[in-house]
Amino acid sequence: MPPGAVGEETYDDAPATALFPEEEALLARAVDKRRREFTTVRACARAALTRLGVAPAPLLPGEGRAPIWPAGIVGSMTHCDGYRASAVARAGDLLTIGIDAEPNGPLPDGVLEAVSRPEERAWLTGLLAAEPDVRWDRLLFSAKESVYKAWFPLTRRWLGFEGANITVDPEAGTFAAALTVTPPEVDGRPLTGFTGRWLARDGLIVTAITVTR
Repeated sequence: MPPGAVGEETYDDAPATALFPEEEALLARAVDKRRREFTTVRACARAALTRLGVAPAPLLPGEGRAPIWPAGIVGSMTHCDGYRASAVARAGDLLTIGIDAEPNGPLPDGVLEAVSRPEERAWLTGLLAAEPDVRWDRLLFSAKESVYKAWFPLTRRWLGFEGANITVDPEAGTFAAALTVTPPEVDGRPLTGFTGRWLARDGLIVTAITVTR
């Protein structure tokens, strides 16, 4: 995260963390796994918001399932088995944040073909053979999740997996996402893509995108 952003992460679920009534209502029929994910990732988000000086508030899903953050705040949340995290910033510092975490394991059968473009599968083949310790197919999926999480708050528009062409720098720990859709204007300039960072460690792959003003 760049200066101005605040992140909180945990590898364990928060015990007995209280939810706001509006949040609790969303879990009326939730199984235990879903309840733990929902609760702990919001505990991370509220801890990060507290570090920004923002009072705790309900964090509810809004349009496109994107979280509704307090006024003047941008942020993102993610969870997977063994990991929960959130990153937030003041909207005066960053335009948007997108983060995603995945297990460092292969995608299920058939998923890669559904989420990737031919040019992405071309570089994936070489990296999977050269550096098998990183599941590059899963990293590609995570990067596209981060792209969507950064894209939607800026545009309020759907973006499919085919809407971004990802390239990865395996040495620098960075990636680029070139949008393949008509670029919308954001903050006075065309939004043609994103740059982000990635990390593979402790059985996890994490990707992150931020856009500064």
